[in-house]
Amino acid sequence: MNTIKTRILSAAVLAAFAYAPGALAADTIILGAAVSLTGKYTTDGEHTKRGYDLAVEAINNAGGVKVGDKNYMLEVKYYDDESTPARGAELAERLIRQDGVKLLLGPYSSGMTKAMGPVTEKFEVPMVQANGASRSLFTNGWKYMFATLSTSEQYLASAIALAAENADKLGKDAKEITVALAFENDPFSQDVRAGVLDDAKKFGMKVVIDDQLPRELNDMAATLTKVKALKPDILIVSGHAKGAATAVRQIDEMKVQVPILAMTHCDSADITGKFGDAANYTLCATQWAPTMTYKDDLFGSSGDYAKKFQEKFGYEPPYQAAESSAAVMVFADAISRAGSADAKPVRDALAATDLPTFYGQIKFDETGKNIAKPMALYQVIDGQFKVVAPTNAAEVPAIVPRPSM
Repeated sequence: MNTIKTRILSAAVLAAFAYAPGALAADTIILGAAVSLTGKYTTDGEHTKRGYDLAVEAINNAGGVKVGDKNYMLEVKYYDDESTPARGAELAERLIRQDGVKLLLGPYSSGMTKAMGPVTEKFEVPMVQANGASRSLFTNGWKYMFATLSTSEQYLASAIALAAENADKLGKDAKEITVALAFENDPFSQDVRAGVLDDAKKFGMKVVIDDQLPRELNDMAATLTKVKALKPDILIVSGHAKGAATAVRQIDEMKVQVPILAMTHCDSADITGKFGDAANYTLCATQWAPTMTYKDDLFGSSGDYAKKFQEKFGYEPPYQAAESSAAVMVFADAISRAGSADAKPVRDALAATDLPTFYGQIKFDETGKNIAKPMALYQVIDGQFKVVAPTNAAEVPAIVPRPSM
């Protein structure tokens, strides 16, 4: 049996000790997760859950988790955190104290992760999370949280760099480029904003609009009216899946022409499926894409993973699903190397992770951040997502400026 599969099979079974300390009491190993199945993060919460489920299924289909001469199946115990931080914290404690779960998979979004983090730290329960990218999560001195994804300030830095690289196509120098921002007031989006502001300042660009999206992410007409009046060179939006959908819809409805449009959560919002040609030429931050060359022994290549996901769920996996599947693999690998499911050895093994996966290399620094995998940027071209940055991973050159729609 290959190394990664062996690690996962032996690792995941050891999680049974976390559920029933001191004995393998059942044929099923339970991991815990509170994710958003209702509320404003429903779409991305579902992607998160499906990513976890696909990884569990892959392990079980490979024969389950083997210890000695016996195999064990994996199962995730889910609760709906209702996209509400207080509810998420309550459910994390319920999983630990009432359900006896000692290993947690993370929720969706930085805000939800920020609410659950103090709980896992208090009870010294390792949490591998895949969807909390806010840099503020990694400045608390937490020792039991580890994240498979790149942090939020990196998300759209490449969009600013791309604008600078293509300044001549806009008839300007980089320092003459004007920038418009529209961001949700949540930890993730505000960190993305901070990163964009830093990068715009580095190139000497001028920010002419800096707006906050409305709480329910359902109307950005006020910002788009300013965009039509001030004519910025680049508009950057971050409001999770709902914000991305609102932006593409209203930009089309209001006939807004902006040379460069960049945003987060394009794929999880299914902007190509929902809005067709209106989504064309949008630049989208991504943690991962099926065309990347990463691979492992469980899923195979990034493309192999995408095929398995699409066969099961009927659509191409967004990166939220991919990074969630990787979280299950990381947990399993760490438990295997620890040789124990006790919290402290598992935590120490997680800290020493250096694991190749279909999603990318995963290696944590002392704060729990993944420092081994860069962000990417793709553009919607003829209804397809094409990687356009970083340059060494690009499938095609970016189309700048956006053609008139």
